[in-house]
Amino acid sequence: MTDHHPVAEYNRGLVEEFRANGGRVGGQFEGAPLLLLTTTGAKSGLERVSPVMYMALDGSYAVFATFAGMPMNPAWYHNLLANPQASIEVGEQTIAVRARFAEGEEREEIWTAQKLAAPGMAEYELKTDRVMPVVILEPS
Repeated sequence: MTDHHPVAEYNRGLVEEFRANGGRVGGQFEGAPLLLLTTTGAKSGLERVSPVMYMALDGSYAVFATFAGMPMNPAWYHNLLANPQASIEVGEQTIAVRARFAEGEEREEIWTAQKLAAPGMAEYELKTDRVMPVVILEPS
């Protein structure tokens, strides 16, 4: 994805708004639990910042590789597979994290709770045959 791709442009604006307003944004994500995930590009080795919705867990954060129901996982997911060390910005805090990929019952419980909290996520699931990955970001 080039930096001139519409999604990249939109995300850049969201990142700027997030940082300028202490982690709060308006528009379609107003009031949603949003964090900024900084990963290392799997191919490029460059730092990549992605705004993603999250669910707070006990001391960690769950994020969801829905990619709006696209048939493939988002780039940040592949980046975490290649390098699970990352950082997140939550509100005005920056936290070093390590990604782990939830499976089985743990994944099902978190994903079910997220679909109840954010019904749009359930709609994404209907658009694709893939299982939506649930990634746990644990402070490292």
